Amino acid sequence: MKKYLSLIITVFSLFCGAANAQTKPGPAQQKMLDSICTCMSKIDISNIKTAKEANDVFMQCFTAHADLLVDVAKEQNVEFTDDAAMHRIGTEIGANLLKRNCSSFVKLAMLMGQKDENETVAAQITSGTFKRIDNKGFNYVVLTDNTGNEKSFIWLRQFPNSENFMNGISKYACKKVSIKWQEMEVYLPQAKGYYKVKEVLSIDIL
Repeated sequence: MKKYLSLIITVFSLFCGAANAQTKPGPAQQKMLDSICTCMSKIDISNIKTAKEANDVFMQCFTAHADLLVDVAKEQNVEFTDDAAMHRIGTEIGANLLKRNCSSFVKLAMLMGQKDENETVAAQITSGTFKRIDNKGFNYVVLTDNTGNEKSFIWLRQFPNSENFMNGISKYACKKVSIKWQEMEVYLPQAKGYYKVKEVLSIDIL
């Protein structure tokens, strides 16, 4: 299951303008839309107060049904390695969630667009040598520290210049990098459970 990330990033970043990209969903996409909407409808949105909480709820429902992307991709003759096509699918999903009047998604979208005034993110920085990106359903950026130990950071959302790492990473091999990250809890489909991970906020080449 590769390229969940591209789709999730697209839905997060483009849902506000998604109404202009509506297309009629096929049976596979419709099943995914129904599953995501049903998942969100079971959550008490009144208890969601911040953009981060809204993002986490959407992430939870999206990843819980991310396996359905296989059928959606096949339905549209798309490969997970085709970033442009996956971004287009992400736009369609956001648009069609709005089009089908999924009220829970609309409420979450409003919250996701807000700035959390009272919430601060405890970010940390780890430096080392860039080694690779592992694809395990999500992308994991791996570096080695000065003791030779590998450190892994999950790439969930768009960060500054993240597109530089989407089309080949050979030019960054063995480069010194600094990764800003925050700890968060997410549902990992392959592990079938919630786990704390280190989410990439930014990557600087030193």
